[in-house]
Amino acid sequence: MDQEQTQIIEFLDELYVRYDCDYRDYAYTSIRRRIRHRMILEQCSDLSVFCNRALQDAKLREKLVSDFSLQVTSMFRDPTFFRAFRQLVVPWLKELSYIRIWHAGCATGEEVYSMAILLSEEGLLDKCRIYATDIHEQALHKARRGCVNVHTMQAYTRNYIQSGGCEEFSKYYKITGQEAYFQQELLSRVVFARHNLATDHSFHRFHVIICRNVMIYFNSKLRERVHKLFVESLGDQGFLALGRKESLLVSDHAANYITVDSNEKIYRVKEDLLW
Repeated sequence: MDQEQTQIIEFLDELYVRYDCDYRDYAYTSIRRRIRHRMILEQCSDLSVFCNRALQDAKLREKLVSDFSLQVTSMFRDPTFFRAFRQLVVPWLKELSYIRIWHAGCATGEEVYSMAILLSEEGLLDKCRIYATDIHEQALHKARRGCVNVHTMQAYTRNYIQSGGCEEFSKYYKITGQEAYFQQELLSRVVFARHNLATDHSFHRFHVIICRNVMIYFNSKLRERVHKLFVESLGDQGFLALGRKESLLVSDHAANYITVDSNEKIYRVKEDLLW
């Protein structure tokens, strides 16, 4: 372990001890890259000086934690995933009297809005509750507003059509200034809440857990912790959806699932799993 890595690990330990911000098991290369990026923005070339500043300066610390939690997201991201969800998961959901979905690592909410639209089109939204969680309160604040920049709507409309959307996408939002606000009825079935996958526990048994493109930022220890949390949080024959760059096959919990769609990383808890 070189001096730089030692300093960063010590900084993450202090960040956890002082402020209960736990990034100790995030992928080191990702954490290092984001620290170095913030150092450039802050015009600080000395890692030790920067880390001390971040521990003392609340505004700088908030910026850095935001960098750590930064996730790339968009509406109907990977449209083929949403198409597969309609075809493979929705028929099972239609047999249920009430549906609980956990969207873990929801970032600023675009994929949550997308799922709410899909469920609405399938006649399921009224009997569904989506719990959308993230570690970063700023992202959740934006997600709760239920709006996106109007300049993104052309790309999002293309994604929606490719995902199997069957309505005019424009019916779901109204434009005010530079922002497109989604219908409140879509958000009425969503609960946004802070949740830390590294330290917190589950709060329900769910029929579906969606956690896409989140665990690519975790090390193997934290990934296993999260997979254990998910398998304990899924009800009988519940579904788990991961991101394209993620795989369940390398997890110790892979034996608890069957693969529903290997390309779209959709898995289902085995019917004979003993709780």
